[in-house]
Amino acid sequence: MRSYELLIGLRYTRAKRRNHFISFISMISMLGIALGVAALIIVLSVMNGFQKEIRARILGITPHIQVTARSGELIDWQPLMDIVSATKEVQGASPYVNGQGMLSQNESVEGVMVRGILPEGENKLTGLGDKMKAGKLTDLHAGEFGVVLGSDLARTLGARLNDSILLITPQGQITPAGMVPRLKQFKVVGIFEVGMSPYDNALALIHLNDAQKLYRMGDAVTGISARLHDLDHAPQVGLMLEGKLPPYAYATDWTQQNANYFSAVQMEKKMMFIILSLIVAVAAFNIVSTLVMAVTDKQADIAILRTLGASPASIMKIFMVQGVLIGLVGAVIGVVGGIIIALNIGTIVPFIEHLFGVQFLSKDVYFISELPSDLQRSDVIITASFSFLVSLLATLYPSWRAAKTQPAEALRYE
Repeated sequence: MRSYELLIGLRYTRAKRRNHFISFISMISMLGIALGVAALIIVLSVMNGFQKEIRARILGITPHIQVTARSGELIDWQPLMDIVSATKEVQGASPYVNGQGMLSQNESVEGVMVRGILPEGENKLTGLGDKMKAGKLTDLHAGEFGVVLGSDLARTLGARLNDSILLITPQGQITPAGMVPRLKQFKVVGIFEVGMSPYDNALALIHLNDAQKLYRMGDAVTGISARLHDLDHAPQVGLMLEGKLPPYAYATDWTQQNANYFSAVQMEKKMMFIILSLIVAVAAFNIVSTLVMAVTDKQADIAILRTLGASPASIMKIFMVQGVLIGLVGAVIGVVGGIIIALNIGTIVPFIEHLFGVQFLSKDVYFISELPSDLQRSDVIITASFSFLVSLLATLYPSWRAAKTQPAEALRYE
């Protein structure tokens, strides 16, 4: 681009217009692009943070790999335990028992998922011992029938440390009076808090041997949990284990166990990008309107430039400068504003909640009660590039129309 084209384009942008409405539309276009870019950066950062936080919390209590039997019970599980533990990527492995039941204390009754674990192995697998609010995970001892409850579950039942609660299992026993459910009294030896409602509300941990006795499984277990050195390698490790396991057993990884959730988050992120991009598109339409009115307003100037030897391409570039500058300034303002808000959203949102007395996220619905943010450079670059490209495309038609101006027609009534 020649220097005079850039200089004239910048002068047209800075000059005070006779038609103030054009300046107003230009300002609206710039603010629209800034708003769209900032909104995109903030929303994508929040969704990245939400996905990262949920993934960390899910994997904080969910193993990376699980080996289970097609029949539902692993009877001869010790050889499988050796196969899993001997795998290079595996950091640790431990058996577990899953079951359902109801906990009762006084007049409160709650349905729970009962998980039988080996405390030492579980602490290495999930780090659940670091999330204990009362007691210790290692206080679970075989034969003592202790139980560790989620914080919300304990609060609902009104259970405290060392309280006795009744566990009712669906596996009944036959008596002269007919089929009756099996009952067992447990002692609360610990309370944990993960920060996710599905676990804090409905999970009870007991010792593996107690679970085997309670559900009459003998020496069998539900499956084997494993933790990897690198959780991103879980799909590959799962396929590797599939080739080593006998036909009656199979391996699943955390991406399969939570596939629907993470797919939904990715889809939602893409849809939010498309929806919020419409804000930038609307602002781009305003740029078209601004330049069309500017071309009409500058008919005489265009004619004079043409008579002085300016080519149609030069006229087109002059007006493209105005549109590109509007888009560029708007994108820069939006990027700066979006980054500042995304980096400080952990402070801004609590202030708004406190100011208006509302809570945007309920832990019972959204798993977490705080709005997280994870600003990624790729999102900023893609958003800024998209807004600049849309602004550039919006200048093509008005600039082409300016280049088609005939000097004689433009100066006829001057």
